[in-house]
Amino acid sequence: MIFDFGYRLRELRESKNLTQTQVAKRLNLSKTTISGYENNIKTPSLEVLVKLSILYGASADYILGLENRKLIQIDGLTMSQEEILKVLLKEFKSLNKKSTIIMK
Repeated sequence: MIFDFGYRLRELRESKNLTQTQVAKRLNLSKTTISGYENNIKTPSLEVLVKLSILYGASADYILGLENRKLIQIDGLTMSQEEILKVLLKEFKSLNKKSTIIMK
């Protein structure tokens, strides 16, 4: 099992201000099962992993520790708002590249 798995699940749950009991109810599982996942005692099935990804708005690769990139949910935004986000992300990435060059 991947070491970060339980930590990432707990971090995602807490970022959504959910309790283990709330997550368990939403996924039709027991609180003990959710606790087992977060403590790296149990491993979810593929079906449950997909449900966790949807619930937390995170990729399965992120949850499993295979990827460190986080996702931003843009559902419900207008096309104009999406374009603004794209411009901001491009600017942030550009600034990061510039600071990396200066720090070398």
